[in-house]
Amino acid sequence: MAITVLSSKGQIIIPKPVRDAHQMEPGQKLEVLDTAEGILLKPARPYPPTTLSEVAACLKYNGPAKSLKEMDEAIRKGAMESANDRG
Repeated sequence: MAITVLSSKGQIIIPKPVRDAHQMEPGQKLEVLDTAEGILLKPARPYPPTTLSEVAACLKYNGPAKSLKEMDEAIRKGAMESANDRG
């Protein structure tokens, strides 16, 4: 168990082994959550949560809807072309 000290400015140092284990970098933003057991620090999400319709709305496609069979065939064809390009 690592122990740290709260400074007069309310700052703490996260011990290096803990930072390394969680790939924490200088300048990284952390969410501070108050839980029943104490304070939890989590990496802040760089983007706000979104819905599928918000994300899909940015994909512009003009034309008739494709069937699952057509999509599967396009994926298969793209995978084969990618494999052929590699060797």
